[in-house]
Amino acid sequence: MDGVINLYKPTGITSFDAVYKIKKLCNTKKVGHTGTLDPEASGVLPICVGSATKIVDYIMNNNKTYKTVLKLGVETDTYDREGVVVNESNTIPDKENISKVIKSFIGEIDQIPPMYSALKVNGKKLYELARQGIEIERKPRKINIYNISIEEVKYPYISFIVNCSKGTYIRSLCHDIGLKLGTFGTMWELERLSSGNFKFEGSVKLEELTPENISNHLISIEEALNFYEKIIVPYKYSKMILNGVQIKDKSITGNLQENINYRVYIEDKFIGIGTIKESQLKMLKLLNVLKV
Repeated sequence: MDGVINLYKPTGITSFDAVYKIKKLCNTKKVGHTGTLDPEASGVLPICVGSATKIVDYIMNNNKTYKTVLKLGVETDTYDREGVVVNESNTIPDKENISKVIKSFIGEIDQIPPMYSALKVNGKKLYELARQGIEIERKPRKINIYNISIEEVKYPYISFIVNCSKGTYIRSLCHDIGLKLGTFGTMWELERLSSGNFKFEGSVKLEELTPENISNHLISIEEALNFYEKIIVPYKYSKMILNGVQIKDKSITGNLQENINYRVYIEDKFIGIGTIKESQLKMLKLLNVLKV
């Protein structure tokens, strides 16, 4: 059983719990998720099964869309509603300023990850240190907020939708918005609406999956990667490309961009992911092997 399941993770379970349940349903150990969702967050969580685990990193690199609810006037140690309240404020920003401040986060920004995160420092996950009462300095990271759409402002709650790059912490975004408004902010609710090409509309709920129907919800590796443009390689290059030899042929590479990924086909057979470097086609991940 190989492919990707566009899973809708419910609140109340970890991403690891979701993977464990899929392992049981598929009766295989080769299962992996494509980007952690906190236990109290819900939404799209693509799960790779079998040989599709080879493309986890490629799916994880895509943009994400989240719907979140920010609560103003309160700050917790985890930046979400599950944490301990550490600061409160009675300051009430006006609606016009709320909109202006939230929109100011659109673009490339520096974001400091929260202490309660799975990022590692010297081999230790930050949340493990945080649970010991240890807080360390975190370096800001470049992220991209492509768009923010405010849905409702009903103080102290603000509902908005964020389209962002991989590695964005919505908890940190809520925290930073609160501070910029002269108060505090905590992420109150979070739902992931999309992860790359995997959308809420095409997702399946965990409770709907059974050993009998799960194969019906598997998306092929080829289809899961269809956000990459297609390259067709003549059959004469089969042995070379399958042996890792880079192909320099302008009829293949001439009009292609360098350093971006492509789906590679030998005639009509999908074989994997490649890129163009110095006008040569180089395979990055071989996913199907032809008999040549």
